[in-house]
Amino acid sequence: MKKNLETLKHIVADFISSFLAWVGFFMLRKYILQNISEGLSPTLLVGAVVISVFWVLLYAVSGMYSDLYRKSREKELIRLFQFTLLGVLIIFFGVMLDDIIINYTSYYKTFSTYFLIHLLVVSIVKLFLLTRIKNKIANREIGFNTLLIGSGNSAKSVYEELENMKKSIGNRFVGYLATNESADEKTLPIKKFGTLLNAEEIINQHRIEEVIIAIESQEHARMGEIINTLSPLNVTIKVLPDLYDILTGSVRMSHLFGTPLIEINPNLMPHWEKVVKRFIDIVFSFLVMMLGCWFFILIAWLVRLTSRGPAFYSQIRIGKNGKPFRIFKFRTMFENSETEGPSLSTETDPRVTPFGRFLRKTRLDEFPQFWNVLKGDMSLVGPRPERKYFIDKIVEIAPQYRHLQRVKPGITSWGQIKFGYAENVNEMVERLKYDIIYIENMSLALDFKIMLFTIMRMIQARGK
Repeated sequence: MKKNLETLKHIVADFISSFLAWVGFFMLRKYILQNISEGLSPTLLVGAVVISVFWVLLYAVSGMYSDLYRKSREKELIRLFQFTLLGVLIIFFGVMLDDIIINYTSYYKTFSTYFLIHLLVVSIVKLFLLTRIKNKIANREIGFNTLLIGSGNSAKSVYEELENMKKSIGNRFVGYLATNESADEKTLPIKKFGTLLNAEEIINQHRIEEVIIAIESQEHARMGEIINTLSPLNVTIKVLPDLYDILTGSVRMSHLFGTPLIEINPNLMPHWEKVVKRFIDIVFSFLVMMLGCWFFILIAWLVRLTSRGPAFYSQIRIGKNGKPFRIFKFRTMFENSETEGPSLSTETDPRVTPFGRFLRKTRLDEFPQFWNVLKGDMSLVGPRPERKYFIDKIVEIAPQYRHLQRVKPGITSWGQIKFGYAENVNEMVERLKYDIIYIENMSLALDFKIMLFTIMRMIQARGK
């Protein structure tokens, strides 16, 4: 509730400061530079409201209203400069080019004047609000529920240093999870919640926002296991580095004081790219479903015509953060093909109908999943979703599969293009590396590249 109120304050402050900046600029431009003596008009005020709404939407897309308690003032001012420049360019070409051209020097002066006025007014207000938040964090009025993982001297050292800081950096320890059952439980003066096996339950129950991993050097072999467990849980993960991490440049300072920690950033894409990615998902899926409805009807009719049973097939799959959802496909197998339990299809699987084989090679069986994308369960591009039965088997061999649950699953994926459909669990594990590479390099440019290759595979009917 407090975070929502703080976000609202920032939105209102940006709206008011953008409104004042526009009115001030307009008066300067019209009344001083051009010697026009008319006063404030309803048209000017309505225009200022529209312009202010534009700025709030632009800043929302840029991610300025997300995770306000963790914002760096320096980084926010740099981001503000960048998006203010972008916004002024949009307004300049969209609104101001209706002026009578005297000479282009006047346009450059107009552009620069508005840019400086807006940047100055908004920066002062934003700096004030962010400084106010920083002071509240420093005085421990607000903070992030933090879980400590570790039970030895390293965990004790991190806890004591962060707790004894004169000015807090926001960590509010609620307890710890032991990694060494033989360790003295009295080492840490906070509540012990159990071991790593309890991590998901504890994080959800106590609304943990940040996890600090501080294990002993002899336990570093378990680091992969710990991070694999925490990755899909939507928390900020920080790790106490060893000397090797420091020498290889893995440690980045986020505070001048306090223990140096490696932060594993949960944000795989810049906020504005996330917004654009979701916008593309919605628009593209809507257009495909509207313009291709006749094509859907034709395929559904052919599925029914070539084999007995319904045209569509649905199944429960696991999505982002381990959330189950129902996926839809055109049926490609004969009815009741899994009477003996879940099993993967092979290239020569007798359960696949002749028309179903064509649908699989051209990937047309996946078309109903545009509805899943429109609903928000999936994205156009992302790791293919699997059933829990197979996920459990994959995790036994490759625990890093949990990293895939950090993002929405997709209709197509880098693993799907590079490897195709997996016929057994070992092939699923082999395909996994391509999906992890995608996740660690997510971008709109990579998404477009994957979609282009997918279209080529469909045209060539080379789907495996």
